[in-house]
Amino acid sequence: MRSLHSIGWLAAILVIAIPAWAVPSGPPVGEKVPALRVFAATGPQKDKEFDYVAERGDRVTVYVLISAWDRPVARFLKTLDGAVKGESATAEVVGTWLTDDKEQTKTYLPRAQQSLRMENTSLVVSLGDKTGPDGWNVNPNARVTVVVAARSKVVESTGYDSINETDVRELLQAVKKAAGG
Repeated sequence: MRSLHSIGWLAAILVIAIPAWAVPSGPPVGEKVPALRVFAATGPQKDKEFDYVAERGDRVTVYVLISAWDRPVARFLKTLDGAVKGESATAEVVGTWLTDDKEQTKTYLPRAQQSLRMENTSLVVSLGDKTGPDGWNVNPNARVTVVVAARSKVVESTGYDSINETDVRELLQAVKKAAGG
């Protein structure tokens, strides 16, 4: 009977320790980052279609795959944009919209950039399905999937069913790790 009581406490501790908002999503850690064909609505490659993973090569990159856009996601992206260079001088954030309405999103993203005024983030539209690009294993329950990559490998991969600017601090540890720190 005593061991059942201990198991109950252990289960309660595990539930508290594992964030309820994190869901498995994204390519496996340690694997090669799959291709990401996009249309760049902002950033250095604006108005071009290309593979962002091939473009970034070995540099530290934070891919934020967005299935649902709202103010908390915008605050997360803006905060991440301001903090990422503190962990790696060559780091860049790629905000990637997963949508069926690609044309409307291509028109909207430059306005979002004008409002948010991000300096280290490119806003792009995935050319794949709304369910996510091939090989990215996007969980349909994840509003946002964040993948940190370096040297063409996945360093961290997490999905969120709820996210805001307070989640950036934990993510920066993965960026620091990716940068070799």
